[in-house]
Amino acid sequence: MKPFDQGTTRLGLRSFRAKFILVVGGAVLFDLLVTGGLALFNVQRLSRDATTEVGQGLEKANQDYIRSYAETTAARVNLLLNQVHSDVGTLAGVLQAQIDRPVRESQIGEAMARGAPGTVTVTYDEKGGWAQNRPGPLSVVSVWGYLLDANHAPLPEVQTDIENSAVLDLVAPSLLANGQSKLQMYYIGPKERPIFRTAPYTDQAQTFDRLYPGHNQAEFWPFFFPGLYDSWEQWAKNPASRPVNSDITQTAPYTDAITGKLIVSFFQPLWSRDRDRVAGAAGADITLDQLAEIVENVRVADSGFGFLTMSDGNVVAINPVGEKVIGLQSSSDTSGEGVTGLDRSLRNSAQAAIAKLPLDQGGLLQHVLLDENGEKVPYLVVLKQLQPSNLWVSGPVRRESMLLGVVVPEREIYASLFAAQAGITEATNRILIYQVLALLVSLLFVTSAVFAISKRITGGISALADAARRIQTKDYSVRVDIPTRDEVGEAGAAFNRMAEQISYHTENLEQLVEDRTKEIEEANLQISELNEQLRSENLRLGAELAVARRIQMMVLPKARELEEIPAVEIAAYMRPADEVGGDYYDVLRDGERLKIGIGDVTGHGLESGVLMLMVQSVARALQEAGDMDPAQFLNRVNRALYKNIVRTNANKHLSLAFLDYDGSRLMLSGQHEELIVVRSGGCVERIDTLDLGLPIGLEPDISAFVATQEVAFAQGDMIILHTDGVTEAEGPDGELFGIERLCESARRRHGQSAEEVKAGIIEDLMAHIGTQKIHDDITVVVMRHR
Repeated sequence: MKPFDQGTTRLGLRSFRAKFILVVGGAVLFDLLVTGGLALFNVQRLSRDATTEVGQGLEKANQDYIRSYAETTAARVNLLLNQVHSDVGTLAGVLQAQIDRPVRESQIGEAMARGAPGTVTVTYDEKGGWAQNRPGPLSVVSVWGYLLDANHAPLPEVQTDIENSAVLDLVAPSLLANGQSKLQMYYIGPKERPIFRTAPYTDQAQTFDRLYPGHNQAEFWPFFFPGLYDSWEQWAKNPASRPVNSDITQTAPYTDAITGKLIVSFFQPLWSRDRDRVAGAAGADITLDQLAEIVENVRVADSGFGFLTMSDGNVVAINPVGEKVIGLQSSSDTSGEGVTGLDRSLRNSAQAAIAKLPLDQGGLLQHVLLDENGEKVPYLVVLKQLQPSNLWVSGPVRRESMLLGVVVPEREIYASLFAAQAGITEATNRILIYQVLALLVSLLFVTSAVFAISKRITGGISALADAARRIQTKDYSVRVDIPTRDEVGEAGAAFNRMAEQISYHTENLEQLVEDRTKEIEEANLQISELNEQLRSENLRLGAELAVARRIQMMVLPKARELEEIPAVEIAAYMRPADEVGGDYYDVLRDGERLKIGIGDVTGHGLESGVLMLMVQSVARALQEAGDMDPAQFLNRVNRALYKNIVRTNANKHLSLAFLDYDGSRLMLSGQHEELIVVRSGGCVERIDTLDLGLPIGLEPDISAFVATQEVAFAQGDMIILHTDGVTEAEGPDGELFGIERLCESARRRHGQSAEEVKAGIIEDLMAHIGTQKIHDDITVVVMRHR
């Protein structure tokens, strides 16, 4: 056979490799050019379309939406106030008609006295020094001491007012039952005879005695509402002096004497027949809950909220989330006489941007930056003024226009981004279709090329197949003749050489067997030597694991350290599943402060044990540096561990939680198994830590996820910390020990020492496991308040 030139075959253009590169390479290049060009063209067009759409419509659409939302909510608040105004006006109209028609007033009063004597007959209370009708009628009427004669009976003109005001029993029940919900409706007499009649019936005067000492020795109107009656008298002289063209007067929110709720009162003064003086007042109360319900139910985007504020910045309604976001601080002003007000001002907000909001601009839309966890977050604030009203706080009545505010994070209001995303998705689908079409064209091209040369290649391969079958029948004299000078031809030459070698080895088989036997004996000798080396290596590794376990146990808290803690008994137990465990616990002490940590590294063995030692070392270093703040402490442990995990390329992380105790407060932080608390009376509580942190080592910064929770820890209380090796320990039948068994084991031993409780829990656990293999590390820490 003619010798085969390998160099020429591999590099020549006639070689199989060269043909393959030319055909397939050309097809791939064509595919890349077509699909890449189409993809670039479509991505550029998509980018232009998305940018144009978002830029033109986003800002205006969202601002219009928020303004519209604020106006709608403001209209609901105005509707609530108008409904209450209407009901007060109806009651005032009935009472005013009585005053304007004295004959009818006296007739109705006499009829009420005959038909319902309980509503006009009052009884003197010696302890309180006032008179009041007994329970039974629909309303309660209270007569203060200075309106009684020497026999403790109402003065004649006062008794007349009592009888005439009994018409409230006819009107108020219907008004209370219909329209906007009201807490109570009432009539208050003029300055010289301020009897107080309220529907429904309550222990009115008794409550005033308890909440407002001295009220029965002072004039009613100046004591409870200083300046209000004077303003009305000024209106009688000059109606144009009213701040708002209405007699309805609203109070700022205050604590109601009867119910203890925060309420808003609405008054309408009653006038004498000649309209030159005040003849009393009709009124109604609504709870602040009714206003707050509308405002607190504001929902814009995911976390937007609303608030209702007076023009001086005092917020009267806001939900707890919104109160926290805009940094409000609440306090109740209980000083002085009269009603108790609510003080929760925007001007005292912890957020500088909120404190500086211009409250005199209705319809304001403003972008502000609010601090959240040390980061400036952009928000959009819309203020909408409500209809003006006459407001009494203390002193003269003034004009008031409350404002409704809507606050929403800017990142949540860009709804038009969804349209842009839809456009991006559509364009992406177009790219995918074009790429698939281009791929199909390329595949068709490659297939055509392969078919074009397949006949030439198949002939040589068929000859090789036939020759292989003859070799299988032990015809070692077979040879192939493939004239092509490509890889198939080279394979034919190789086949011929292989056939010659098979023929030669067949003829010399006995010698080959002997040679192979010697080689096997030499290999067996080498294997024996390697086995001996392996035994030595196993002994060395066993010694190293023993040292690692000893080091791990050495850094755990010693019994004498735990006994020196004066206020708390601490007992602990740790048993690794392998020579080296991945559980962690430690007790760090800094004077009177304690930090008790517990954690569980994923898996167990040497690598998990090393990570456990890292946690112990980092925690000890931070404690020595004085860094004991729970949230910062946990985040810094995570940062140090994350860097080590990345450096060592270890696929590990751990759950980790800390208890901080300073002798009075016990704070829990970090995500781990449930905390079990057994109270001194035997009651068991379980505290979930899922929302208090994030597993250590997953992210470089977990500060956003770390939270703290205060746990009550009184004398005789006991806390059990554990890893999942306790609750997931299997019995012989495969049943887990479980959190319920652990709680019951601890509860049965409440009142015992921490060491006794720990020993009892371990005894119950081991009895449950029996002869079953322990698959995970087991750690239990018991704390008991001495």
